[in-house]
Amino acid sequence: MELIDAIAALAALAQESRLAIFRLLVQAGPEGQPAGQIAERLNLPSATLSFHLNQLKHAGLVRFRRESRSLIYVAQYAAMNDLLAYLTENCCQGDAASCGAVTCDTTTLIKPPKETRQ
Repeated sequence: MELIDAIAALAALAQESRLAIFRLLVQAGPEGQPAGQIAERLNLPSATLSFHLNQLKHAGLVRFRRESRSLIYVAQYAAMNDLLAYLTENCCQGDAASCGAVTCDTTTLIKPPKETRQ
């Protein structure tokens, strides 16, 4: 990760609502969460949510996909891991492993089953 990318990611996360959105999306896993549910869970007006999601998207921390009429937002785990690696690359005199620096392994995440309508 380049310095400019790290600054953009940290700036995007340095706001209460954006940090809450990103943490919620990290918790949601690779399936992501519809914008409407994010707004409801965090009690944010849709215009405010849209602004914050655009800031996170611009920083490369989230992406979205369209499913029917919904926009599903997903945390970019690779970007999160790159930021963590950037912040810890010189930890413990260059031995980040001895510091317990961690990254999120998305290959081990269990995808929740799709809801079925009856």
